[in-house]
Amino acid sequence: MIDHNGNQAGVVTVQAALQMAREAELDLVEVAGAAVPPVCRIMDFSKFKYDQEKKEKEARKKQKVIHLKEVKYHPFIEENDYQVKLHSIERFLKEGDKAKITMVFRGREMNYVDKGRKVLERLAQDIAPLGEIERMPVLEGKMITMIIMPK
Repeated sequence: MIDHNGNQAGVVTVQAALQMAREAELDLVEVAGAAVPPVCRIMDFSKFKYDQEKKEKEARKKQKVIHLKEVKYHPFIEENDYQVKLHSIERFLKEGDKAKITMVFRGREMNYVDKGRKVLERLAQDIAPLGEIERMPVLEGKMITMIIMPK
């Protein structure tokens, strides 16, 4: 058993440990129940739980959640539309989020997959200062997808 000051009290019966906890007006908490003999500690359990929750809350505050934002392109995109979508991808990367670029082919556009790949290659070059390609462009059905993560 460990008393409320952190000193070892040695091996004590359960009744004696409970009596010591009552005298100190604290709780008797089993710390290591699998040990032989089990290890108990006299402490203020509600204060202990409060401190644990406070530490967990502080740790969560420092975590950064990374979202995956998707931007859709078509193979015959006009220059202005390309620039608008490029700026939105740059904004996502600056915020620390990943960007999923999807090149969508409709109907007869499937004949121009190479044109779509060229647009994605240009995009990868334009975005190189802010991000790097996590997943290279892959053709899946009628779409080519690529994932870019911030540097």
